[in-house]
Amino acid sequence: MKMMMVNIVKRSLMKIHNLSRASRCQLAIGGVRGLSSVSARVCVVGGGPAGFYTAQQLLKARQDAVVDIYERLPVPFGLVRFGVAPDHPEVKNVINTFTQTAHHARCSFHGNVNVGKDVTIEELRQAYHAVVLSYGAEGNRSMGIPGEDLSNVFSAKDFVGWYNGVPSNTELCPDLSCETAVVLGQGNVALDVARILLSPVDMLKETDITQNALEALTGSNVRRVLIVGRRGPLQIACTIKELREMVNLLNTRADMMPADFEGIAEALKELPRPRKRLTDLMMKAVKEGGDKKLEKSWGFRFLRSPVEVLAGADGKRAAGIRLALNKLEGEGEGARSVPTGQLEDVDCGLIISSIGYKSLPIEPTVPFDPRKAIVPNDMGRVQGAEGLYCSGWVKRGPTGVIATTMNDSFDTARVIIQDMETGKLDISVNKPGAEAITGLLQTRGVRTVLFSQWEKINAEEERRGKALGKPREKLLDVEEMLKIAWS
Repeated sequence: MKMMMVNIVKRSLMKIHNLSRASRCQLAIGGVRGLSSVSARVCVVGGGPAGFYTAQQLLKARQDAVVDIYERLPVPFGLVRFGVAPDHPEVKNVINTFTQTAHHARCSFHGNVNVGKDVTIEELRQAYHAVVLSYGAEGNRSMGIPGEDLSNVFSAKDFVGWYNGVPSNTELCPDLSCETAVVLGQGNVALDVARILLSPVDMLKETDITQNALEALTGSNVRRVLIVGRRGPLQIACTIKELREMVNLLNTRADMMPADFEGIAEALKELPRPRKRLTDLMMKAVKEGGDKKLEKSWGFRFLRSPVEVLAGADGKRAAGIRLALNKLEGEGEGARSVPTGQLEDVDCGLIISSIGYKSLPIEPTVPFDPRKAIVPNDMGRVQGAEGLYCSGWVKRGPTGVIATTMNDSFDTARVIIQDMETGKLDISVNKPGAEAITGLLQTRGVRTVLFSQWEKINAEEERRGKALGKPREKLLDVEEMLKIAWS
């Protein structure tokens, strides 16, 4: 079996070598898209923000750079399309910049290519001078507690994917018949989930939320969302923009526990300005929340960690969650939560865990740190793998906002450029790039989706959205996407 795999790899690499020779002949008689005979060929694995920002910087910095972006799905933009809340359309404006990059004469998008399955990293390394891993974080962090596999317990990643149209999450079917939902985690994604659960449906109708999610939310009985964190108010992970949206949510009141904020006022003057503003807003919500007699409510619950999801009478569906009460050791951002030994049970019929995304290894040949869930790297250079780089979440972990990813990806691009300029990355030898890889994919029955073909999908989504009074109605079925793309 091992010898068979070796022979398969050898044959694949021989095909790349032969295609490379053909590519050099083609370049010698006029080049591809008018390029010179020697180009710096770079492959980017992942068509999300990290991939596009890396490509953008490379194209800007080097006139000889040719960048090919490979994406597993037929559609580009990753978490900008699938992770940004539907009521945050302004954040998605960055798609305009990515579209300009995709239209660049020296950039190509290849969707519907599952790197690690349809084509190997080694085959990409043979065809390109540099390969950049920018495939993000597709995995979920497990809570590691009894009952988390019960019905109506979801990761925030999957729940967000459900209302944002990730094809693999369309069958999620959350039961929203309960009154109370618990969101575990207090970052921006946790607040996005809480806000979507409580937002007026009439407001959501004007966004690009999927129609099946909109219908489910129309019939929702969720009236109360508790947002649980293991540490205290001074360590909360959300930003003031998301908190302000919760405070100002229509027909919804803040339901806090005043005891959680004892002594906080005295600590305010010592806080950095961003943390002070955030804490001020929370304390204002505590003060004003109790005066409002509104149907819906949300509230932070601090110093609590999940220890067990409690099943209902049928033993299959979540009916509550058991929380350990904590105390803090240390101060400020570095404070640690320590269990006190006390427990608290909360009745709820929907539990969403927002404790973080997680990158996964792309294939066994690529170094991967399972503890940190990243590709081990030095400033974006993958350790022990010359010509292999990484950017975005797979490089640093799933933290920060889109601007953080932009800066991180620009840093990786600068490292690649530096390696080209110093000769650490040898670009004097011709590499065939996409000409070789698309040839290999064709022999394996894999048909790619180019950016112009994605634009057909985009036009159809906008057409369907217009009929519903929305910016777009996302296609949920990959086969339907491909049919439209190739029509």
